[in-house]
Order: sequence, then C-alpha cells, then structure tokens
Amino acid sequence: MTRDVVIVESPAKAKTIEKYLGPDFRVLASYGHVRDLPAKDGSVRPEEDFAMDYEVDAKSAKRIKEIADAVKGARTLYLATDPDREGEAISWHVMKALENRRVLKDLPVRRVAFSEITKNAVLNAIAHPRDLDMNLVNAQQARRALDYLVGFTLSPVLWRKLPGARSAGRVQSVALRLICEREMEIEAFTAQEYWTVDGRFATPEGERLTARLVQLDGAKLDKFDIADEAAAQAALAKLRGQTYSLSDVTKKPARRNPAAPFTTSTLQQEASRKLGFSADRTMRLAQRLYEGIDLGGETVGLITYMRTDGVSMANEALAQARHVIGRDFGQRYLPDSPRIYKAKQKNAQEAHEAIRPTDFGRHPDKMGRYLDADQLKLYALIWRRAMASQMAAAELERTTANIEDAARAHVFRATGSIVTFPGFLKLYEEGRDDTADDSDDARLPPLEAGWPMKEEEIGADQHFTEPPPRFSEASLVKRLEELGIGRPSTYAAILQVLRERNYVRMDRNRFLPEDKGRIVVAFLTSFFERYFAYDFTAALEEKLDDVSGDRVDWKAVLREFWRDFSLHEAAPPEGKAAGELQSVQGAVGHIDNLLGKRGEIIETIDRVLGPHFFKDRGDGKDPRACPACAEGRLGIKVGKMGAFIGCTNYPDCRYTRPLSVAGEEGEAVADGPKLLGEDPVTGLPVTLRRGPFGMYVQLGEAENGEKPKRASLPKGRDPDSLTLEQALSLLALPRDVCLYEGEMIQAGIGRFGPYVKHGKTFASLGKDDDVLTIGDNRAITLIEEKRKRGAARAGGEPLKVLGEHPDGGGEIAVMAGRYGPYVKHGKVNATLPKDSAPETLTMEQAIELIAAKAAKGGAGKKGGTAKKKAAPKKTAARKTTAKKTTAKAAAADAKRPARKTAAAGASDSDGSAG
Repeated sequence: MTRDVVIVESPAKAKTIEKYLGPDFRVLASYGHVRDLPAKDGSVRPEEDFAMDYEVDAKSAKRIKEIADAVKGARTLYLATDPDREGEAISWHVMKALENRRVLKDLPVRRVAFSEITKNAVLNAIAHPRDLDMNLVNAQQARRALDYLVGFTLSPVLWRKLPGARSAGRVQSVALRLICEREMEIEAFTAQEYWTVDGRFATPEGERLTARLVQLDGAKLDKFDIADEAAAQAALAKLRGQTYSLSDVTKKPARRNPAAPFTTSTLQQEASRKLGFSADRTMRLAQRLYEGIDLGGETVGLITYMRTDGVSMANEALAQARHVIGRDFGQRYLPDSPRIYKAKQKNAQEAHEAIRPTDFGRHPDKMGRYLDADQLKLYALIWRRAMASQMAAAELERTTANIEDAARAHVFRATGSIVTFPGFLKLYEEGRDDTADDSDDARLPPLEAGWPMKEEEIGADQHFTEPPPRFSEASLVKRLEELGIGRPSTYAAILQVLRERNYVRMDRNRFLPEDKGRIVVAFLTSFFERYFAYDFTAALEEKLDDVSGDRVDWKAVLREFWRDFSLHEAAPPEGKAAGELQSVQGAVGHIDNLLGKRGEIIETIDRVLGPHFFKDRGDGKDPRACPACAEGRLGIKVGKMGAFIGCTNYPDCRYTRPLSVAGEEGEAVADGPKLLGEDPVTGLPVTLRRGPFGMYVQLGEAENGEKPKRASLPKGRDPDSLTLEQALSLLALPRDVCLYEGEMIQAGIGRFGPYVKHGKTFASLGKDDDVLTIGDNRAITLIEEKRKRGAARAGGEPLKVLGEHPDGGGEIAVMAGRYGPYVKHGKVNATLPKDSAPETLTMEQAIELIAAKAAKGGAGKKGGTAKKKAAPKKTAARKTTAKKTTAKAAAADAKRPARKTAAAGASDSDGSAG
C-alpha cells in the first residue's frame, strides 16, 4: 500500500500523530539529530569558506535506513520536526542523509510545523505544507560552526596546560562566569551594621499595628543613620514615653495587572520558585505534556510548544480562555477586551505562541487521573498562568499612616494594602524572587487621622547588610535572558552541562562554583576575555537572529568572527601585557604564544584566585605561609592529576593539599561524614556519608555491635543540596502511598533502586519519579503496568496483536519475554531491537524482523526446524586463530596512547560542551 511518510523527532510524538493521520500515513521518529560534525580537526574548514563535514553515527544510521526503506514508493515525505531552528535543522539533515542514499529521486519533500499536537493542528499543517526555511537551517549551522571553532581551538590548551579541566564551551562558559563572579562578589563583601526602630501602637478601637521610625529629631532617617547599639539606645530614650497620634492617613487606589503567559525562561523560573523543579526537569515534563497524554483512549498534546520566547496567544485560544473565565468566574473577572502582550526582551524572536493549554476546558482538577503528580503540578501552573493572563486586574487600596509625637519631631510610618477586588489573584499570583519586598502587603486596621495612638512597645533591632544572593536556576536563567545570552532551547542544557562537568554544585538549590570551574573561568577571562565577554556573546546571538530573519548571510557572520578570532601578530604592541595580547592578535595566534608559557598561565591564575584560596583571616598571619616549613609560601600548582596547592620551597618542602579553601566551615569532607542536623524525635545526629556503593544518610552511630539506620540516596539526587528534612524522609522509608484494593501501596528504596510495592508486586520507579513524593495515581499506574507485563509473561498474553501475517500462518503478536519484548509468528520468535518500543512497532517492521529471524533458522527452541551444520574442524581452527590475532591487535591498540580530540569542546548551543 502506498502511503505518505511523516518524520518527527520522538517515538512518543510519532505514536500520537500517527493516530491522528490514519492508515494512509506512516510516522517515524528520527530520535533527534541524525548528523553532526565529527570530533576531529577539519570538520569545519574556514579556508574553504567554512565547508562543514557532517557524519551519521551508528545509531542514527539505523534510523536513516528505516526511514529510507519507508520512503521507497511513498507518495510524499513530510518533515514534521519541532517548529524552531533546531527542528528545521533536523529536518534538513534527515533530507540530506536520504539524498546521500539516493532514495528521494522525484519524491516530493515538504515541511510541516505545528505548535500544538492536537488533531486539528496536525491535519491543518499537513494540508498547508511549505518548503524548508533555509534561513533557520543556516542559523543553526552557523551556531554549530561557531561552537566547534571556539571549542576545538581553545579546549586543547586547557587540556595541556590545566589537567583536569574540560572543554571551553562558547555559551556555558559565560554562564559559569556569571556564577563565579557572583561568588567573588560574595567573598569580597563586607557586612555593614545598621539598626531599625519599630513601635507597636494601639488604636482607640483596640486594634494594633506596627510602624517603622522614619524621622528622628525632625530629620529624615536614612538606612545607616542609626549605625550601632549606642545610637539605637539613644534614639529609644527620646522616643519612649511620648504622646503619639495619627497625623496623616493616606489611602490610594491601585491596580495590579496579571503577568503574561509563560515563555520558556519564565516557566523555568516559576517552576523553580513554586515547585522546586530544575530547568531540566521542567523541560522534560513539559515535553511529555506537549507530545501527548492518553486521555482515556485518545492521545492529546495538553500544552503548546514549550521552547518559545513569545508571549502572545492565538485568537482562538483567547476566545476560549475568555469563555471559561466568564463561565467559571463571572463577567466581573473578564476585561472588556483580550489582553495583548509583547515581549520585553529586545532580542525576542516571538516566532511562536506563549506556552498555554491546548484546551482551556481541561481544568487541572479533572486531569489528575491522567497525569502523574509532577505532570499535574506543571500542567496546573501553565493552565492557571495562561488563564490569569486574560483576567481582570486586581484592585487594591494602599494605605500609608504616619504616627507623630506631640512636637512632630519623631515620625513612625506604617504601610500596607488591602485587596478590594481580587481579579486574577483569585486564580494565580506570581512567585517572588530573592529581592522581593512584601512590606506593602501588610494588612492595616481601620484608621482615622487625629486618633490618639497608645504606645505599647518601642524597640530596636540590629541588622547587617547582606551580599547578593547566589544564583538559583530561576535567577540565573533570568539573568542570561536579560543579557541576551542563550535562547529558549538552550537554557536547561547549559545548566545541566555545568553540573555534569563538575564546574558547579548545588547548595540549598543555589549554584556554588567548584574550584575546577573557577580555574577555567580565571583562565578564559585572563587570556581570552573578549570571546567570553557578556556583550560579545549577546552580539553573536543577535547576529544569529539576523541570519534567521534573512537580514545577513550566515557565511558572512562566520567570516567576520574568524577574521578576528584567527588574526595573528608576532608580538604585542608596546605597553601590552601578555594577558592582553589576545585583544590584538586573536585567539588562534594567542594560543601559539601560550603553549610555551605554562608558568605564566599558572602565575596568572594564582593571582586571580589567590583571594579565594588564601583568605586573610584577620589574625595578622600570612595566609600563604607554608605550615610545614618556615621559608616557603603556598601557591596554586598544576600536576598530571590536576591543580593543587603546594609550597614554593619545593623540592626541599613537599607540602601539598587539595585545591580547596583551608578550614572553610560547612564543607563536606571528601570521604568523611557531613552533619545535616539532628533528628527532632531521637536527638541523634543525621549525617551524609560516602560508601563503596555511593552516597547514603545515617542516623546516629553504631552502638553495641548494632548497625545504625541508613538509607541510600536515589540516583540523580544531588548530595550537596540534600536537606535534613529530605534525609529524615529517606530514613523513614518505606512510606505508605495509598490504599488500593484493600492493601497499602508502599514506596521505598531497595538493592535495585526506588520502587513501589503492593502485596507481592514490586515495580521500579521511572527516572522522573521521586520516591519521596510519588502520588496515588502514578503508583497505581506502575503497579498495574507491572501486573500486565507479568501476566503477559506468565500466561502468554500478547502485549499487542498486529494482525494476520500476509503470507498466512496465523497472527503476529508482540510478547513480553524474560529478556525483553519480541514478536511472535507461529514458532518464530524475533527479539525487538533495544531502541524499538513495543507500542510503536508496525506490521511492516514486525514482518521484517520475522523474515530475518526465519532466514537464520530462527524458530523457537521448542519445535524449531532449522539446525546449524557443524563447522569443519579446519574452519573452526581458522576462526580460533583469527580470534587470537584480533585479541592481540586489540591489546596492542589499547597500549597505544589515545589521541585527544575536542569532542567535548566542539558543541555548546545545546549545552553539550563546556
């Protein structure tokens, strides 16, 4: 049967779309990118006008073969990857790979895109195809080439001069710089003392309010005017015992408008603030909601495309949201006309809608049975934010009350507000960031000017200024967006790579730079400042946007960049320091100079990071003094295993210590216990420890030969951000989840990882499940799925029946086997490839597997008819000799030193290097 072929990225998306399109279409997944630049020198060749060599890896080759086989005899090939630059590039790479196989010939190839996976959206896209947008493709190619050139050029000098350092990614190195510079601000910060004076007063009605002193002795108070305790006590002596009255009460009406619906960055920020989700976790959950959820037999995408910086909504969505608001909340909550939002960022592409529900009629309260706990939380957040964006403004009354003494020399001020009409606040209120001030939200009692105010208590409080807070995921994404660095599809990957490379760690959900990360930033900013400056990176992003918009040629962008990057001069101009040489000769020439100057590199890093590693403790002692000898001083050194701190009196003094801040409180010892706190019930210490099988928490210590209670950390849980409450929850496992069929479902951690248990049925948790928070619906789903698989194995019940084999002999069924799923036809059993999902297997694929197995004599063990002939002894001997020869060659290869490549440094836009 001749059919149209549709290509998408993921199998989940393929499954949903194939249901919508019906039997005349076959939908296949590319599983993301199918081609990339090989990690070797010459993959991008500037001297050949930036010719780029792409290759297809082994896994992708299988995908391309499957797609190539499917398009033979097809009517049309539709490329339906995601509606952004990355998706456009994936479609182009698929097309090029098929052209290289010469299977397209005269086959029409069309591009279709949709921002929501609903039946109407998919059918409408298929009915209105277009050609590939080469401007988007070339923007992605330019980004990839830039990342390759920067990473492949700079990474080798990192490897050779700073062992232990990884690659020099173009964008995530800038994000790392933000984290490191914020930490330097915190370390350099000096707290300043100041005092505030508050008074508590009673009204004639018996109501109480608290007010802050704003004027003393007729002079307005600034923040540091009461600088110490003596000044505070002097002020209290003047204020106490006076006669006070309300001199002025000002009430002003105010309005608060709702925030725009979510973009990628605001969704990540709000999910971090309100739900505690990482950016990566948020995007994985959003991807699932976008690709489709089974709603009782119908798979539907619940939200629009989640990688976007647009804040607008389609007219149909606006009309539907207004209808639901009017129906559920009343006309009072509906503005006269739809609210129209525009992005605040100057570089916003706004190619897509904001993130919104595909159907506002799907209220979160009705979706609990279809979604697991985390999916429901995120869907509810998106639904409420989008709905609230179209609701009426909240109406408030802001009140300011001044309380004066009789001489009007001293003034206290109380501020607050009351909500007179909630408007959108009835449904949603935006989370607050680190600098939010909630003083205006205080509730004040009814007040009248002229009322006498009874002094109940006047006191003073000591304060100290605080350093800027460390970046959370939310605040870092916000800062990257403000600077114009990165794009919606890159934020989560950038943050993930920083953690994977161990450049940062999380401490109380805040980014803390590791010493390795500090060294990389110190090196890059000291010797290649221009290329890792915030404005330079943001300007490159704008140029890539210009390529997308057909305002500049992508090769022109690459030529301009490479001209400066590779410019070479033999010597720096007079007066230029070696560290400044890169500004005049370019990175490539600068590297040639640096390769022979390891001492200068280490000296520079030691100077930049000295204030961090050798802190002045205020005791008059030299923080660099060597504790082992009287002559040497400590400094940063680099050896084969990486950086460390050593004595300058080497080799006479061989004192060394790891690259860490000596005596820093609160640091976890590498192999020793870290105290998290005390159990409030037993009073025993709760510690985090490292064992032979990974990290675990422990309650108390071993006593009388009895082992203390312990609990392993689930895979993926960050030990640096583990709290006492989380540790106690782990120690309390297993926990009861819910009562099901008269018996309790429990969640716990066993030798094979987190699980849920019901009776004798155990089911492992998925990678997105949390043993501490998994809810009723998800736990029941896992138990039922495990039962179904067990029943299929025990009783031979098929997972899926594909239908009768066209050549006869009975039906073809997908079965669950001990070693994985397989297809069965008569006595022939063919195992599914590891990368094939049983639920997406088609009849054609099954027939191919069965035919291949039968050709090998692949009937099942029972009753199999095909038998292999015994090989002649000579042949067996030859095979044995060949194996030995191969083994020797492999051993020889293993002894040869591996050639380093810049694979890790050649990519950055998707966060894959750094």
